[in-house]
Amino acid sequence: MKASDFDVTLHADAIHRGGGQIIPTCRRVLYASVLTASPRLQELLYLCEIQCPEAAVDGIYGVLNRRRGIFFGEMQVPGIPMFVVKAHLPVNESFGFTTDLRSNTAGQAFPQCVFDHWQDMPGNPMDANPSNKPFNIVCETRKRKGFKEGLPELANYLDKL
Repeated sequence: MKASDFDVTLHADAIHRGGGQIIPTCRRVLYASVLTASPRLQELLYLCEIQCPEAAVDGIYGVLNRRRGIFFGEMQVPGIPMFVVKAHLPVNESFGFTTDLRSNTAGQAFPQCVFDHWQDMPGNPMDANPSNKPFNIVCETRKRKGFKEGLPELANYLDKL
């Protein structure tokens, strides 16, 4: 392609030049750029510190595994038979977490969750696979906001350039 393939001609009269000529084209270029840049979704993660007696540790691991939790520390509190388990838990998986944790540990686990960081979700939101969580989130969000179902095609933005 030559530079002249991307040349722009604005209206000769100053009154007709402006955002109405440039903004729609810029929007299409930006949408096409996002679709070709292999986008990813990010999710918010909590740092969870869970205190419990030694007998309840297995119940904590089970609950965190079901909710995509990532363990990174377990230590015994010196002098008492209590353990502190540290894990990262996606905020989206944290709804009902305390209730689920207490029911699986007979009420012996006490969690504290605080914001820790953002992380890329595993999976491609452009991959139309029903078991792909990012794709499902994108589809649910598009439906909730009243957008067309399914992801837009790149050709929708390129043919008008």
